[in-house]
Amino acid sequence: MAIEFKRADLSDLEALVSSRIKVLIAANKLPEDTDMSLIEQQSRDYYKQSLADGTHTAYLVYDGDDIIAAGGVSYYRVMPTCDVPTGRKAYIMNMYTDPRYRRQGIAYKTLSLLVEDAKSKGVDFISLEATDMGRPLYEKFGFVGTPHEMILPTE
Repeated sequence: MAIEFKRADLSDLEALVSSRIKVLIAANKLPEDTDMSLIEQQSRDYYKQSLADGTHTAYLVYDGDDIIAAGGVSYYRVMPTCDVPTGRKAYIMNMYTDPRYRRQGIAYKTLSLLVEDAKSKGVDFISLEATDMGRPLYEKFGFVGTPHEMILPTE
């Protein structure tokens, strides 16, 4: 097994979009034939802009020509706070590993690359949403739950 971790760029656009759709279908337990055309187009637009302007870093993990895992980190800024005086934040997203490759350290390595990228940009506040399956990985890495956030659900 020759696993390669590749920092994605615009030449990887279609692979990133395809990976994103795969992640959303899996995470939301949707049927494979779910119409994801709007999300696909919006994801394509997002990657085009954010990879070009540096507000997103993505990794694709290959075994030969096959993409077996992926992960990304989005960067954004909010008003400075006491906890985040720069206001600069990072949000880990789109973490996925093909079921045949799980429990081999691939997701941990991908997460490490994303966290290193954030820290190299001077961003210390890093958050994510965890599925039940992903939670042990994030806890092992050192992420902790927080009771401070609330959301306003859509109808």
